[in-house]
Amino acid sequence: MSMTGRCLCGAVSYTAEDVETDVHSCHCGQCRRWSGASIMAAGVGSIEFSGAEHIRCYDSSEWAERGFCSQCGSSLFYHLKGTENYHMWVGTFDDQAPFRLTGEIYIEDKPQGYDFAGDHPRMTGEEFMASMGVS
Repeated sequence: MSMTGRCLCGAVSYTAEDVETDVHSCHCGQCRRWSGASIMAAGVGSIEFSGAEHIRCYDSSEWAERGFCSQCGSSLFYHLKGTENYHMWVGTFDDQAPFRLTGEIYIEDKPQGYDFAGDHPRMTGEEFMASMGVS
């Protein structure tokens, strides 16, 4: 599936191919501080940015960076360094109707004030990192 998206001000836009419509929510402390709440992200097979000169990245770990628009500050993605592996924030897609929540990660970090409905897998951070081959 091919989909388009953009930041809040439109300085950065994109076309993504092979968009995964099953999304995960991450409750880790970094994601919550980065976005103000847990995030929902969709993996993409490939992505082409327009306005890439407005993208700034923050090295959030040794293996990943988070991208944002330097004009409006919109959080855009989580990217595994040295790969083409991007996870785009669902709220940046122009059409969000195809997406469905299919899992949560870092569930032990989720604040007590909310719960997402549905019967889907919920993994701890340790379980998730093990599934990614990172210890």
